[in-house]
Amino acid sequence: MANTVTFTDPTGEGPDVVLPLAELDKDLPDHDLRLEHIPEPDPSYVDLGMLYRLARLEEIRRAHFTESPLHLALRGHMGTGKDHDLEQFAARIRTPYYRIPLTGEVRDITLIGSVKLYGDGKGGTESRWEDGDITRALRGPAVVNLSELNAAGAETLFALHGLLDRHQALELPTGEMVRLRDDVRIFGTLNPTDLRDYAGTQTLNKAFADRWIIWEKEFPGEEGLVAMIDRRHPTMEPKVRDLLTKLAVEINTSFVAGDSRTRVETPMSLRTVLDRFPAGLRMYADATDPMRSAWEEFVLPHIDPYDRDHYETVWSAVVRRGPEGPPFS
Repeated sequence: MANTVTFTDPTGEGPDVVLPLAELDKDLPDHDLRLEHIPEPDPSYVDLGMLYRLARLEEIRRAHFTESPLHLALRGHMGTGKDHDLEQFAARIRTPYYRIPLTGEVRDITLIGSVKLYGDGKGGTESRWEDGDITRALRGPAVVNLSELNAAGAETLFALHGLLDRHQALELPTGEMVRLRDDVRIFGTLNPTDLRDYAGTQTLNKAFADRWIIWEKEFPGEEGLVAMIDRRHPTMEPKVRDLLTKLAVEINTSFVAGDSRTRVETPMSLRTVLDRFPAGLRMYADATDPMRSAWEEFVLPHIDPYDRDHYETVWSAVVRRGPEGPPFS
């Protein structure tokens, strides 16, 4: 079995990147649990270039920045596939993957750990240190995804500063220093901070933001969506597929428009395009107009009432009436 994996540039411009697969020491106390954290490659995943970029960055890290931290955050709107990209990168290099959401309710003791009381079997109690989510991940090979970075509270961010700068370590209340291993990579994801309704998000503290490389993750274009649908739903009729991708591109172009007076506030996410809408097409395959039925039952309920007129305008311009016949061959 090969102990390396090769990443190829989808554009054909860059050189291949060859990375070693992770090695899990069998002496790790949680060896079996870490094996369960290695994600399986998604056969429906289409790499539009992000995995190759991640592999190039990893190649540069290994060659030139072994002593300096290079942590990457992907910033993009809901449903652009940020977390999926990181999960599939971990799957390709066969590394345990830990996705840790940083919601407003998460506290530093949840992430780092705390001392807890346990029965000693003699009628009394004894105190023991119990690792938090991040500390546990740091103790072995890992791809750590700190999801929703800009939803975390201030105390959480400050607790992570030492891990993310040149210090590269967490200092536990017990005095133990958990240092960043050579085989641990820390990533993050966040939504853009603008007028969107991303409840609980905020502008990143500048000192915290400076500890990250930030890449933008855009909605895929029509060509990318066609490739994704063909991979996941190969029997979808080409006419239906093409109309669906045009709908998504038109709506998402309006979603990212700069003029807040005319843009829509809800995108057609990848979940809608690849999961919900195809489910509606199958459910209403025998309807007079399967596309329209799927649109009304699986898309519009996610849309704010004041946005539905815009959605219907795009529908009338792109589809008007879906193709006759079953949507899947």
